[in-house]
Amino acid sequence: MPLFAVDYTYLPDKAEARDRTRPEHRGWLAEQADHGILLTVGPYPDGSGALLIISADGADAAAAMLARDPFARDGLIGGVRVTEWKPVIGAFAD
Repeated sequence: MPLFAVDYTYLPDKAEARDRTRPEHRGWLAEQADHGILLTVGPYPDGSGALLIISADGADAAAAMLARDPFARDGLIGGVRVTEWKPVIGAFAD
């Protein structure tokens, strides 16, 4: 199944709302990890966004999955970039 690198960009003026929604967001992320969809995730240390690595049948499936994120549902993500990713060495390589 293809892997996708997802770059979330956060808007500074939405920080408080993200803080309030973060427990639900992380619960949703944990569910995706339990189902083998989310392989890893983490915020950028500067607070500007996050990187997610997901497994999906295609770009449309990846976008549909990401639309269910509580951060997306509540309009707390400034931008999303989804790029198919083909690791060749390391933990995620075939």
